[in-house]
Amino acid sequence: MTTIPTVVVTPSAAAEAYARAARGGSSATLTQPGGSFGSTMQQAMEQAVQTGHTAEDQATQALQGGGNLTDVVVALSHAEMTLQTATAIRDRVVQAYQDIMKMPI
Repeated sequence: MTTIPTVVVTPSAAAEAYARAARGGSSATLTQPGGSFGSTMQQAMEQAVQTGHTAEDQATQALQGGGNLTDVVVALSHAEMTLQTATAIRDRVVQAYQDIMKMPI
């Protein structure tokens, strides 16, 4: 039995990666004018949903007899990693909120 490697994703690293992907892979930082954390997160979630839809479309094509099995596996793996990243970010945000709420005033 093989084990699935655990990937540690910090929220800032994930936001930067999604921002780079949204800009077409450029290495610019998030300090561009007009770019906010909220808009970056919204774009990231939209891309995550789109990744899931792409994986579903690939799987549907394969079930109907068309499509390539390799493409299906790659799309499903990408969708799984995207979901794991989104879950990790959500967990970090919830933990940060809880830590802030525990702080004395």
